[in-house]
Parts: sequence; C-alpha cells; structure tokens
Amino acid sequence: MTTAVVLPGVPGLGGLYARGAGLAAARRVRPGPTTLPAVEYVVRGVRASSEHLTDYQHLLGESASDVLPAGFVHVLAFPVATALMVRADFPLPLVGLVHLANRVSQLRPLALGESLDVRASAADLRPHRSGTQVDLVTEVSVDGALAWRGVSTYLARGVHLAGDAPSEEPAPFAPPMPTGRWKLAGDVGRRYAAVSGDRNPIHLSALSAKALGFPRAIAHGMYTAARALADVGAGRGDRFDWAVEFAKPVLLPGTVTVRVAGAPTDGFAFAGWDARSGKPHLTGTVTPLR
Repeated sequence: MTTAVVLPGVPGLGGLYARGAGLAAARRVRPGPTTLPAVEYVVRGVRASSEHLTDYQHLLGESASDVLPAGFVHVLAFPVATALMVRADFPLPLVGLVHLANRVSQLRPLALGESLDVRASAADLRPHRSGTQVDLVTEVSVDGALAWRGVSTYLARGVHLAGDAPSEEPAPFAPPMPTGRWKLAGDVGRRYAAVSGDRNPIHLSALSAKALGFPRAIAHGMYTAARALADVGAGRGDRFDWAVEFAKPVLLPGTVTVRVAGAPTDGFAFAGWDARSGKPHLTGTVTPLR
C-alpha cells in the first residue's frame, strides 16, 4: 500500500542535491535498500510565475503565450520527484543517475495562473544491461482532474540488483536528412539550470564536469528534448504524447544536427545527432491524442 505524504511546497533542488551527495557517500560504506519506497509525494497549489515562464520560453524557443509548454510543466514537477530520490530508503544514488528516456502525456492545456496539484512516485525497479533502472512518475492535476503525466526513466550504472538484465542492444541509428542544426553555446547548461533549477555539476562547467568523468560540460537531456518539442511548434496541438530516448550526451559548446518532420494529423518524429560520428543524441515522437 502506498502512503501519500503532503509536502508544504515544492522543495529546492539545491538542498536535494546536497542530500543526495551525502547519501551517496554513506552508501560507499554500506549498501542501500533494494526495494522502492511505498510513498508518493504530493504538493498542492503550485502556480507558475509569468517571469519564470517567459525565461523558459525565451531559452527554449517556445512562442509567447500563457499556455504552459509540456517541458515547462516537467520543470515545475521535477523537484517533487527528486525529493523521492533522496530519501534514505530509495535504492539508487541520485548522484550519477543517467536519464535514459522521458514520456509525457499532455491531456489538456495548462495555463498560467491555474493552481496545479503535483504527485510523484517511483515504479518498476528493474535490471538493465549496465546496472539498474527505475521510473519516476509525476502527475499534474487541476481540480482533481489529471491534465499532465510524465514518466522519467533513470539508470544507475554499475548498481546491480537481483534479476536477469535484458541483453538487447539499442536499435541501430541511420542519420536521416537533416532539417536544421542547433549551435549550442558553452553556457547553455548554466542557462537551462537557471530556469529548471537542475544544477547538476555535469552541466555547469568543464571543470565540474571533468570531476565526474566528462571531458566538457554536457547539455541537459530535457533541454534537448524540450528544444525538439519547441521545433515541432503549434502542430503538436493541445493533446499529445511526447516520447524521447537519450543516447550520446551533447558536449558544450557543440552542434547538434536535427530532423523534425511530420504532420499534425499523424504526429511528428524528431532526432538529433553528431554529424561527424553519425551517433544519435536523442530520438523521439510527438503523437496527437484523439
């Protein structure tokens, strides 16, 4: 049985990352638990500010509107899910988690000024060929009606729990005909951190990223996913499923070759890749809900 815990407000990500780092250090001495906490966190009455929304729209290339982009709703809900991941009884360390995939169902438009109730839980702890993966599920409701649902899949590399890991490899990627390119400046990680609150050191500078094993800072996965959604534009409609899988990280500064193609009736597919190596950074779809 799952217990609902009502939080007084959306927690700050800075404090959550500090707690996550402390738990990771403790688990080097003793292992953590092996099951998910039977808890869901709830925050009621969340409201977006117009300044926050405008900053997000400018950075991601979304049009000026009082409608909250699906990626912006993820930003609002993300700290509530993160709070679950820094519980002492959460089995995977927050530090070093890799974002593998994200799936969002936008069931109706959400507008600036609406009072949002956010609910977060963890599900489906399972083996992966490189470690262990888990889903963080966030739901956003208005007046008791579900309006937005997101599932973020994370991988803890080298953390192996009981069970047989799947052996299948990712499907091969053949670069399609590009429709554009993103030229990402070296400060994109810091700029997205400012609007999302996600100040993971791997995104902030070459120095802090090198300390965690990366040659340079890398772009947030959700920055690239939300940038692709913005490129789809108004053709996505008011109700849609948005799915993305992440592959090779985008080093900053860097250039991502992009294809976004489709139609409002059938949906859109998008991909971003490294033109020199041909390796993908992300692939995904935006599919209308009937």
